[in-house]
Amino acid sequence: MEKETILERIVIDPKVCHRKPCIRSLRYPVGAILEYLAGGDRIADILEAFPDLEEADIQACQLYANGKLRSNPFIG
Repeated sequence: MEKETILERIVIDPKVCHRKPCIRSLRYPVGAILEYLAGGDRIADILEAFPDLEEADIQACQLYANGKLRSNPFIG
């Protein structure tokens, strides 16, 4: 799947999660998924805990965060 297609899974909707970026409007904030990964959870662990997510959703979270970090001149 191409990067742009994967990133389409991340949405920012004023009616969902207070405008925080979420996965496919499912009310899973990108930040929460990244916290699971940073805490040591494997992608398989997250997918098992949240069966409505797909591996591409996790990849989209990582790509989204990477893009935000690269666009911020104060980080990296």
